[in-house]
Amino acid sequence: MERVAPVSDRRLPRVRADTPNLISMRSTLRQAARATLQLVLTVAMTFGCFIFITVLLITAILTATVVGAFMLPETVLLIRRIAGAKRQQAGAWTGLKIPEAYQPLTGTLRERVRTAVRDPGTLTDFRWLVANYAYGAVLPALMLPLWPLGLVVDGVWCGLLRREAVVLPLISRLADLDADWSTALLKPSPKARLAVRVEELVQTRAGAIAAHEAELRRIERDLHDGTQARLVSLSMRVGLAKRAYDQDPEAARKLLDDAQTLAEEALTDLRHVVRAIHPPILTDRGLVGAVRALAASNALSVTVTVDGLTDGHDGPRAPAAVEAAAYFVIAESLTNAAKYSGAERADVHLARVRTGLRVRVRDEGRGGADEAGGSGLLGMQRRVAALDGGVTVTSPVGGPTVIEVELPCVW
Repeated sequence: MERVAPVSDRRLPRVRADTPNLISMRSTLRQAARATLQLVLTVAMTFGCFIFITVLLITAILTATVVGAFMLPETVLLIRRIAGAKRQQAGAWTGLKIPEAYQPLTGTLRERVRTAVRDPGTLTDFRWLVANYAYGAVLPALMLPLWPLGLVVDGVWCGLLRREAVVLPLISRLADLDADWSTALLKPSPKARLAVRVEELVQTRAGAIAAHEAELRRIERDLHDGTQARLVSLSMRVGLAKRAYDQDPEAARKLLDDAQTLAEEALTDLRHVVRAIHPPILTDRGLVGAVRALAASNALSVTVTVDGLTDGHDGPRAPAAVEAAAYFVIAESLTNAAKYSGAERADVHLARVRTGLRVRVRDEGRGGADEAGGSGLLGMQRRVAALDGGVTVTSPVGGPTVIEVELPCVW
């Protein structure tokens, strides 16, 4: 007869702690807790905005009496900071950055007041501020009854009926609404984007004009101090040789030899000036070939890597202005590295990207590059800005120095 084990010895089935519904419940609780923190931050910001009403009223009254007009730009700056904090908060929740579009509040008091009033970004921030007084307090208030209700209902729903939670996810939805509404209200209008773009173009074109004027002065100085002086001396020697030709042929021959030397030096100076305007090697070999030749003649040991570009004319090329800007950036960077960094080697990387051309120059020198220190970085930034490009310089003390340039173009 088969022996039956007593009840105490039987191994009854146990419910695993990691069943799918419990795992889902834990995930829901974590998400609800994260959403609660988001809504608590919204409450704190809304409370601060309510306190800020006093500042708004004082600014409005004093501005209306003209006496306190100086407060208007400062108040607008405070509103920008508050709106910026909300942009960061909403962006952290959604994972999408909310752009800003403000006109700078600079100049005289009258100019600052005019800009603060006419800037479309001011209206955008004020509209969000008014709306935030409403939903910024209502949404978090709805969260309070959801927690006890969700713990009871979802606990039964998940534990007994093996269903997913239905109440606690509503807290996350409230945080989504807060972020979505803030994003919609704080997103700059097309008019604001256009105003900022116009201001950027004014600044970059001013920089381009300054860089162009500096380049013209340098060319004029090179021609005046170098080529012109040599040509004047050449003319004098030829004249003296003509006078001495009949009486002292040997002296005339010596003067002509000197004149030939001066002519060759003048040609060398002219070639140098032409290369500074647009290096002929760019036309002959393309950007990659020109950079390789530049690296070979540099005092440092330079490694050139290329991604998506080819030598010569057998592949896609960027516009001539873009190639020239990239070449001069690399030349200036390598010259600075050889003169000031104390490095023995440098790396140059050229890459064709979807939006244009990317250049990266890195040296292992002492670092500490400063655009105000006469290292040519300011001129480099102006040249790139003229093409709507961007320059990023990373140069901590102790090195390394990395210069990255993005030049937009169509391939």
